[in-house]
Amino acid sequence: MFAALWTLAELLRGTLFTGFPWGAGGYAHVDGPLAWLARYVGVYGIGFVAAALAALLVLAPRLRWRREHALAALVALLVAAGLWGWRQVELRTPPAGRSLLTEVALMQGNIPQDQKFVPGTGVLDSLTWYGEQLRDNSAPLIVGPETAIPLLPRDLPEGYWQALLDRFAGPDQAALLGVPLGDMEAGYTNSVVGLKGGQAAPYRYDKHHLVPFGEFIPPFFRWFVRMMNIPLGDFARGGVGQPSFEWRGQRLAPNVCYEDLFGEELGARFADPARAPTAFVNLSNIAWFGDSVAIDQHLHISRMRALEFERPMLRATNTGATAIIDHHGQVTHALPRLTRGVLLGRFEGRTHVTPYARWVSRAGLWPLWGLCVLIVLIVLMTLGRRRR
Repeated sequence: MFAALWTLAELLRGTLFTGFPWGAGGYAHVDGPLAWLARYVGVYGIGFVAAALAALLVLAPRLRWRREHALAALVALLVAAGLWGWRQVELRTPPAGRSLLTEVALMQGNIPQDQKFVPGTGVLDSLTWYGEQLRDNSAPLIVGPETAIPLLPRDLPEGYWQALLDRFAGPDQAALLGVPLGDMEAGYTNSVVGLKGGQAAPYRYDKHHLVPFGEFIPPFFRWFVRMMNIPLGDFARGGVGQPSFEWRGQRLAPNVCYEDLFGEELGARFADPARAPTAFVNLSNIAWFGDSVAIDQHLHISRMRALEFERPMLRATNTGATAIIDHHGQVTHALPRLTRGVLLGRFEGRTHVTPYARWVSRAGLWPLWGLCVLIVLIVLMTLGRRRR
């Protein structure tokens, strides 16, 4: 009962008012003995198990053990042992599907947030530094962070955008860059552009999960924004499960900033296993939070997504943490935070699909909602019968 109520509260917090899921208890177990459960039940499922074990530690010494208690404990142990054994067998055998190795350069410009969108300072600095890196770097794949190019393409200096298109028109290199797109009629989007040779138009991913007040104005609050004269962006929302950027056998699935907190939305891209991502690419700018725990926390959250889907996560950020996370959730390469530089490394894309990816791509988080509600109802009905 405690575990079900705990998980329902976390699910509600993760979805209410567009969701605030970054404090979910399951994230405490990325490096713990429950981490192997991520591929089966995800972060909320791990939180359920942890809450149940915590309650059992308190109740076990005082519990009057009945036959049904012993049977339930035995079933839980057998299920856990079976899943653990299954995982050990998988770790000792080659994974299903292909393994794809790719070299990448991840750019970290370290543009101060209070200057990032100022024309004479931060904007000029961004355009100059990122432009130089994109021109001179020889890595097959180059990735820049969220709004690395801080202006709409039509507002860039003359020839800048065309030079980027021409730079990646050949077959040897590709780039993923954060850039705003759109217009007044269609709406503006916080987007990722993919540049490579042989495509009629640049690849485009539009951020789906927008930040309230930071990227969109919630319903019924536009009056407040007008009254306070707050210069907020009101972006259009991209769809769930947008296509990946295909490059040399890889299917790279971008997500922008805190979108990687919502594993159920990333999981929508696994509905068709033949088109499922081989790697995730997170493009972030959390310079808003300065040199704080937010950098470590966001990296930790990305590691959980890598565990759930067993996919590498490439992180290109403005101030940190720029890193490569492998499909086991381990950081293999990283840049120091709040520094300017380019991280060079390799990542290994994967094509197999985890159990969590299979069920969350079809049903979202509804199975967890349903299970927890069912447990609560069963317990309440049982208590009611006992009282009678």
